[in-house]
Amino acid sequence: MDKTYNPQAHEEKIYQWWQKSGAFKAPTKTQAEKAKQIPFGIIMPPPNANDPLHVGHAMFVTLEDILIRYQRMKGKAALWLPGTDHAGIETQYVFEKKLAKKGQSRFNFNRQDLFQAIWDYVQENSDVAVKQMQRLGASADWSRFKFTLDKDVVSLVTDTFIKLFQEKLVYRDKRLINYCPKCGTGYSELEVVYEDRNSPLYYLKYGPFTLATTRPETKFGDTAIAVHPQDKRYQKWVGQEIEVEGLVGNFKLKVIADQAVDPDFGTGVVKVTPAHDPTDFAIGQRHQLESKQIIDYNGKLNHLTGPYAGLSINQAREKIVKDLRAKGLLVKIDENYQNRLGTCYRCHRPIEPLPLTQFFIKTTALTKKALAALDKQETIILGAGREKILRHWLKNLKDWNISRQIVWGVRLPVWYQINPKNYNLRIGFLNSKQEFIQAELGQLLKRYSLKEIKTGLQTLQAPATAEFQVAKTSPGHNYLQETDTFDTWFSSGQWPIVSLKTNQPGDFEFYYPTQVMETAYDILPIWVMRMMLLGIYLTGKSPFKQVYLHGLIRDPKGQKMSKSKGNVINPIDLVNKYGADALRMALVMSSTPGKDSAVGEDKVKGMRNLTNKIWNAARFVSLMSGDKKVPADVSLNGVPTRLKPTGKNKKFIKKLTHVSQEIDQLLNDLKIGLAAEKVYNYFWHWYCDEVIEQAKAGQLDYQGLFHGLIVFLKLLHPFVPFVTEAVWQEIKDLRQAPKQLLIQSSWPK
Repeated sequence: MDKTYNPQAHEEKIYQWWQKSGAFKAPTKTQAEKAKQIPFGIIMPPPNANDPLHVGHAMFVTLEDILIRYQRMKGKAALWLPGTDHAGIETQYVFEKKLAKKGQSRFNFNRQDLFQAIWDYVQENSDVAVKQMQRLGASADWSRFKFTLDKDVVSLVTDTFIKLFQEKLVYRDKRLINYCPKCGTGYSELEVVYEDRNSPLYYLKYGPFTLATTRPETKFGDTAIAVHPQDKRYQKWVGQEIEVEGLVGNFKLKVIADQAVDPDFGTGVVKVTPAHDPTDFAIGQRHQLESKQIIDYNGKLNHLTGPYAGLSINQAREKIVKDLRAKGLLVKIDENYQNRLGTCYRCHRPIEPLPLTQFFIKTTALTKKALAALDKQETIILGAGREKILRHWLKNLKDWNISRQIVWGVRLPVWYQINPKNYNLRIGFLNSKQEFIQAELGQLLKRYSLKEIKTGLQTLQAPATAEFQVAKTSPGHNYLQETDTFDTWFSSGQWPIVSLKTNQPGDFEFYYPTQVMETAYDILPIWVMRMMLLGIYLTGKSPFKQVYLHGLIRDPKGQKMSKSKGNVINPIDLVNKYGADALRMALVMSSTPGKDSAVGEDKVKGMRNLTNKIWNAARFVSLMSGDKKVPADVSLNGVPTRLKPTGKNKKFIKKLTHVSQEIDQLLNDLKIGLAAEKVYNYFWHWYCDEVIEQAKAGQLDYQGLFHGLIVFLKLLHPFVPFVTEAVWQEIKDLRQAPKQLLIQSSWPK
């Protein structure tokens, strides 16, 4: 053996050995049943197909690889099914930034050409994440790899929507949705990130009242004034109509009473703008108020705002406040008002509540079944307080908006017939001259052929009254397909089912439900919950038995990593510098489900010392054998036979048995961080610091010492697979079955 362990000289070669041996490949249902193997499955949370790994990805790869290697060595039929995600808006957002650098936008393409352009871009970079996961040692079954836009996956996802629709669990309605003008799409409530911000609170004159608002620019959409029913200050005004002096002429508003009004906010009087505020929308429905949309889907004021039309929200607010002050309608501004502002999880800009007709899934029936699965412990959530959070979401979840106004995704199987009833469809398309045209369908058909409209189609907005059909293929040539795509989480919410059903024959029947779903706690409601909702709906069974939620990885000071702070860790840089094993151990050591952990380069550097320690200990044991090549006490299948606990070995074997049992139990209980800590300490401080010294002093014979090395290589292998495999091969002349790989050996018994 060389004097020192050099990971760069071993890791790539070892990974190729593993792949060539077929060690990663899980048995089929037939093979497993013939061998009487128990299934153990993990479905990989699919990372973005074209993004490089960040340290959070390295965490899930490490944890899941530890579990799959352990269960494989235990003799289970262990399947780790890998895949990548098309990542919907995230991928399109990145692609649009690339277009912007070329002076282009998504509006330069029809939807088919834009989809193909993004597809080509993703394919060029699709192996980035896979190659990096392999650098970390991921022993996933790559022969079963799936992509969320594979044709067979798309087909099953579409079938689910049709099933939901046929069973009246899907409906179409015009509602106020969370819309991001920058990304050009609506979101569900789970994709809105709320931030506490200081927002100016403007006190405005409204007829006989003074009221407070953070959004003076929406005054053109006001359709009522509201007070609390029990607010004695304003009882005499309820039911009356008041005249309000405006910026483009006076207007009249009715005063209504509603429980939603907070009498302690501002002056206790609020303006009601149903088209631009969720609370106001609900008030408007209760009181049958008109809904006037004055902000368009580009985030600009429309023609109803007179001289402010075409201005962005911020520009309009600044000008309107200036004009209100000039007209004496601005009473005062509270600059220290704090409120919670909804922002886009992707671009972090403010969300604009806008009325839009979308498809929604009814969630009540689905959430009840998911709660029942938790009650029966059909699924167990690991991570302090996380089950409580999941239950909260399940009990309060609103109907799920699954329509997204983007191209990159699975297109809704919804069709609108070209007939007079649907002539009010609002169409946006590129004509044969590549000019963007937007108008109602009836008007367009007077100037353009249906073929030209179909070819250049970009967007289609259908009113809530539009007639439509739900079908996998077009019902006829005179139909236009909905341009909205499914929410990414609708397709990935079916991932455990579709990734198994579209794989090897019998995979779904044998491996579903899977044993463990391992992912970050921050996507518990956004992804894990949806997998439970759809998994139970489609199969009657929760898709996984245990959910292991790892915490976020923070920098050494405990701060959240961000590019602006300059504290982001690139996991592959650390692998190149210190080896994959060092990074894996630094990430997992002492980690606890649901709790954040701090990791920096110093910690990774420290874990490199462990790989050196393993190498040096093996080198010493190898040298101690001398020229006699003392055969190891190892049977043909690599399982150490029992050493008789007598003589010099008695105390040692008793302790080694205890160590093996403890690590086994910890991994079985998914106490992965504690198992890593224990095996590290036992190997370093007991085997290396004490046992080897005892062997030097003649207090332990060589057979016992070598037996201990074999056992520790197996116990350490799930955590630090490269160095342990390298050592295993270096000592092949000292053990029986020299051609055997450590990854294919059995767990110590």
